[in-house]
Amino acid sequence: MNKAELVDAIAAKTEASKAHTGEMVDAILEAIRQSVTKGDAVQLVGFGSFGSGKRAARTGRNPKTGEEIKIAASKTVKFTAGKAFKDAVNTAKHK
Repeated sequence: MNKAELVDAIAAKTEASKAHTGEMVDAILEAIRQSVTKGDAVQLVGFGSFGSGKRAARTGRNPKTGEEIKIAASKTVKFTAGKAFKDAVNTAKHK
Protein backbone atom coordinates (compact mmCIF):
# COMPACT_ATOMS: atom_id res chain seq x y z
CA MET A 1 0.00 0.00 0.00
CA ASN A 2 1.38 3.41 -0.93
CA LYS A 3 0.44 6.80 0.51
CA ALA A 4 -2.34 7.45 -2.03
CA GLU A 5 -3.90 4.06 -1.30
CA LEU A 6 -3.65 4.75 2.44
CA VAL A 7 -5.42 8.09 2.00
CA ASP A 8 -8.15 6.39 -0.08
CA ALA A 9 -8.66 3.68 2.55
CA ILE A 10 -8.88 6.18 5.42
CA ALA A 11 -11.20 8.48 3.47
CA ALA A 12 -13.52 5.57 2.67
CA LYS A 13 -13.58 4.41 6.28
CA THR A 14 -14.16 7.88 7.79
CA GLU A 15 -16.29 9.28 4.96
CA ALA A 16 -14.02 12.36 4.93
CA SER A 17 -12.82 13.94 1.71
CA LYS A 18 -9.62 12.61 0.16
CA ALA A 19 -8.15 16.13 0.24
CA HIS A 20 -8.79 16.54 3.97
CA THR A 21 -7.60 13.00 4.70
CA GLY A 22 -4.41 13.64 2.71
CA GLU A 23 -3.74 16.77 4.77
CA MET A 24 -4.24 14.82 8.00
CA VAL A 25 -1.92 12.00 6.91
CA ASP A 26 0.72 14.58 5.93
CA ALA A 27 0.33 16.34 9.30
CA ILE A 28 0.67 13.06 11.24
CA LEU A 29 3.77 12.01 9.31
CA GLU A 30 5.35 15.45 9.74
CA ALA A 31 4.69 15.43 13.50
CA ILE A 32 6.33 11.99 13.79
CA ARG A 33 9.26 13.14 11.64
CA GLN A 34 9.82 16.28 13.73
CA SER A 35 9.66 14.41 17.05
CA VAL A 36 12.08 11.67 15.98
CA THR A 37 14.42 14.27 14.43
CA LYS A 38 14.57 16.04 17.82
CA GLY A 39 15.46 12.74 19.47
CA ASP A 40 12.05 12.09 21.02
CA ALA A 41 10.22 8.79 20.71
CA VAL A 42 6.67 8.58 19.36
CA GLN A 43 4.61 5.82 20.96
CA LEU A 44 1.27 4.80 19.47
CA VAL A 45 -0.18 2.27 21.90
CA GLY A 46 -1.31 -0.87 20.09
CA PHE A 47 0.58 0.10 16.93
CA GLY A 48 4.24 0.72 17.73
CA SER A 49 7.01 3.15 18.57
CA PHE A 50 9.18 5.34 16.37
CA GLY A 51 12.57 6.45 17.65
CA SER A 52 16.12 7.17 16.65
CA GLY A 53 19.34 5.32 17.28
CA LYS A 54 23.03 5.65 16.59
CA ARG A 55 25.18 3.50 14.37
CA ALA A 56 28.86 3.57 15.29
CA ALA A 57 31.60 4.18 12.76
CA ARG A 58 32.98 0.93 11.41
CA THR A 59 35.22 -0.59 8.79
CA GLY A 60 33.63 -2.21 5.77
CA ARG A 61 34.80 -3.65 2.47
CA ASN A 62 34.19 -2.51 -1.06
CA PRO A 63 32.52 -5.61 -2.54
CA LYS A 64 34.01 -4.94 -5.97
CA THR A 65 37.66 -4.51 -4.96
CA GLY A 66 37.78 -6.02 -1.47
CA GLU A 67 39.46 -2.81 -0.27
CA GLU A 68 38.73 -1.76 3.32
CA ILE A 69 36.73 1.44 3.65
CA LYS A 70 35.69 3.52 6.64
CA ILE A 71 31.96 3.90 7.16
CA ALA A 72 31.08 7.02 9.13
CA ALA A 73 28.88 7.01 12.22
CA SER A 74 25.25 7.85 11.48
CA LYS A 75 21.82 8.20 13.03
CA THR A 76 19.11 5.69 12.24
CA VAL A 77 15.34 5.60 12.50
CA LYS A 78 13.79 2.68 14.35
CA PHE A 79 10.26 1.33 14.40
CA THR A 80 9.22 -1.28 16.92
CA ALA A 81 5.81 -2.86 16.38
CA GLY A 82 3.49 -2.99 19.39
CA LYS A 83 2.15 -6.23 20.81
CA ALA A 84 -1.35 -5.80 19.35
CA PHE A 85 0.12 -5.11 15.89
CA LYS A 86 2.43 -8.13 16.08
CA ASP A 87 -0.42 -10.35 17.26
CA ALA A 88 -2.65 -9.15 14.41
CA VAL A 89 0.06 -9.89 11.84
CA ASN A 90 0.81 -13.31 13.31
CA THR A 91 -2.85 -14.39 13.40
CA ALA A 92 -3.82 -13.02 9.98
CA LYS A 93 -4.63 -15.47 7.22
CA HIS A 94 -2.38 -14.76 4.23
CA LYS A 95 -3.51 -15.33 0.67
